[in-house]
Formats: sequence, structure tokens, C-alpha cells
Amino acid sequence: MAAGRIIMYALASIACTLSFSIVALVTFRFVQALGAGAASVLARAIARDAHGPTDAARVLSMLAIVTSIGPLLAPLIGGQLLLIGGWRVVFVALTLFGTACAVTAFLKVPETWPREKRAHSALLKSFAAYGRLLRDPVAWGHMLCGGMAFASMFAYITATPFVYIEYFHVSAQHYGFLFALNIVGIMFGNFMNTRLVGQLGSLPIISFAATVSCIASLFVCLVSLTGWGGLWSIVAGLFFVVGVVGLLSANCTTDLMHRYPVNAGAAAALFGAVQLALGALSSLAVGLWPDGSPKGMGIVVGVAGSLCYVGRILVVRWHGTKAPVAVA
Repeated sequence: MAAGRIIMYALASIACTLSFSIVALVTFRFVQALGAGAASVLARAIARDAHGPTDAARVLSMLAIVTSIGPLLAPLIGGQLLLIGGWRVVFVALTLFGTACAVTAFLKVPETWPREKRAHSALLKSFAAYGRLLRDPVAWGHMLCGGMAFASMFAYITATPFVYIEYFHVSAQHYGFLFALNIVGIMFGNFMNTRLVGQLGSLPIISFAATVSCIASLFVCLVSLTGWGGLWSIVAGLFFVVGVVGLLSANCTTDLMHRYPVNAGAAAALFGAVQLALGALSSLAVGLWPDGSPKGMGIVVGVAGSLCYVGRILVVRWHGTKAPVAVA
């Protein structure tokens, strides 16, 4: 199944490459997103099926490195591909990447969910599972923790090209180094998660990471509004804001899927959808900010960090309660 979704992504990438109108390009980009989104959900569900809670958190930490670093590296790689040969070269690269992933998935990834456990009328039962998830405060807590941390990262991605280069007059070359600094932070956070989750479990790490995200986000907000400390205070605060994104995504997804073992795919899909939706909304909010100062980014990051902590409260408060009855 995973290989099939990636093939959809690769074929849509070819269609994007050959598009000669904006309507065709947008249409095939939509199909491309369907394939990519399904593959992302399936990867999380496969990790849940194949591993216990602790090992799944380690595996998902590695997946989170890709999920979190991808949006950070994409503008840098895409910019270089544009210099080489224009926008079609970007889709050629995505086609080659998708094809390689599809072949690898077909050859190396077996079916992990037993046939006798697969749901009939899966679409209707998936929607029923979404309803149960949305009635669960623990699920809302995980979606707020992981989603709002992701929203903070997207606010950073959207705003910092202007904030760093235009407002603080950082050169384009040096901006790349500052951008890469947060990639290092994500990698370090996920590396520490692989080492500590077996000893501590997911819940204490979620609690700690959400607290760090909240404190760092409010610090960035304060600095952006007051100007205290200037550029380097914002850089330092964002290092911690972005550094815990992958860590929260991995542990929140793992804990949520193990809370709903029969509906792990639905749990992963809902978590991913909320995460991406919040990321898009935070980018929109930053883009609509009326003045040219860092204040818009700071406020959006501060609000996202505060709501991330609200998610932590929900998870810690309701974690021991029984989940709503899952759909078999």
C-alpha cells in the first residue's frame, strides 16, 4: 500500500513537470499532495504495527527528523535547483526521489497489519474513528502539543527570510547558516529522544518538550515586541522552539497511536492533518501582519507556544483515563 501511494506521488510529479497551465499544475500538485500525505500517515502506522511503544517512539523520532527537516531544507535545495534549470527541474528531482522511494518501499516494506484485523468498509469506520478521537481530551492534547510546535516552526520558516535579511540586514549567505542552526537543533532533539525514551517513556518527554517550547516561544515573543537583545536573542529562542518540534511530533504520534491500536492509521492521519493545517494557518497569520517588524512572527510563535502548553496540560491531566471505544 505504501508503495502505491508513493507511485501516485511520482506520477503526479511527472504530470507537474509536463504542465503548461497554472490550472493543470495546481491540479496535479493536489494529487501529488494526496500521495505524499498518505505515505506519511502509512509510515507512522507501520512503525506502530511493527514496534512496541518504546521502539516505535525511537523509529518515529527518525521519521520526525525527515518530517521536520524537510520544510527547512526544501527552500535551500529548491533555490539551487531553480538556478540550475528553472521550476521544471524541481519536479524532475521530485519524480526521481519519488520513484526511488516507491521501489524501496515495494522491495523492503512488508504488510504489517494482519489481514484478519483489517476493517471492512474502512472509509466509514475511519470517519467514525475520527469522531471518537475528537471527543478525547488526550487526543486534543497531543494534537495541540505536536501541531502548535509545528505551527511555530512554520511561522519561523515564513518570517525569518524577511526578519533576518531585511530587518536585521543579515547577508543571504549568513542567513543560510542561521537557518542550518535550527536543523542541527532538530537533529539533536531527536537524537536525545532515541536515547532517553526507553528510560523515561513518552509522557515525561512530551511534558518537558512542551514546557521548553512554551518558555522559548514566549521569550521570542517578548524579544520581538521589545527589541531586547536584538537578532541573537531571537536566534537563540528559535533554536529551542524549533529544536523540540520533531521530538514532540514523534512522541505525541506514538502515544496517540498506541492509545488507539485498532485505529492507528486514523489517529496518525488526524494528527498529521491537524499539524499541517496549523502550520499553514501560522504561515498565513505571519504573512498578514501589517507592519514590517518581527512582531508578527513573535506574536504567532508566542500564541502557538502557549497553546502547546495547553496541550501538555490536557495530556498529563487525562492520560490515565480510558479512551473512547475504538472501531474494530
